Amino acid sequence: MHADHQKVAIVTGASRGIGQAIALRLAADGFAVVVNYAKRLDAAQDVVSQIKQAGGKATAIQADVSDVDAVGNMFDETQAAFGGIDVLVNNAGILKNANVTDLDDETIDSVIAINLKGSINTMRQAARRLRDGGRIINITSSVIAMSLPTYGLYAASKAAIEAMTPVLAKELRGRNITVNSVAPGPTATELFMEGKPQTFVDHLANLSPLERLGQPQDIANAVAFLAGSDGAWINGQTLRTNGGVI
Repeated sequence: MHADHQKVAIVTGASRGIGQAIALRLAADGFAVVVNYAKRLDAAQDVVSQIKQAGGKATAIQADVSDVDAVGNMFDETQAAFGGIDVLVNNAGILKNANVTDLDDETIDSVIAINLKGSINTMRQAARRLRDGGRIINITSSVIAMSLPTYGLYAASKAAIEAMTPVLAKELRGRNITVNSVAPGPTATELFMEGKPQTFVDHLANLSPLERLGQPQDIANAVAFLAGSDGAWINGQTLRTNGGVI
């Protein structure tokens, strides 16, 4: 990447959880960060102030990633605020658990709209607008390989993005832009813990031979590696960041 500008990263769904940890880490690594959020303005602004208090640059931009116009506007606003875009981290996603036979149309449509089409919306914009030498990092899920009951739709939406990752990497030939996926395993976030009994959480923590749940910071570390100079030769890959669960 060019040395003559500060690198700029958009992190979708960055108001809490893994997205928040990624935004804070990239800011600490010297990126100007766009903290994207769908609804939680206060939480997004809190992330921005944490970054600014630490001497970094950040701004919060609202966009529902399933809305193609909102995504276009977010990229416009980012270019206006920071002069360009170098990194996209596709983190925004929703999780709705149900057996395949019990899935209703509304659930199917919302998960596909946000997890799949939302990531496609941002990847399309990034492919057009990223500066040469940029990075696209998709957050997928190790649940694809774990085949857990009730996670079918979620896993399918993430598997589709993993399938697109190496394709887009090849399509961006000539621009020195890498495209990779990071696939977390069970990770201790508000979204993940919600509604799970402690016994089940303990069971999931014990699946890893490291005998703990992932922490948001663990995922942020992997993203930072791919976004930084050390990750420059990794392209078209999925990095399973899960402590050895699968």
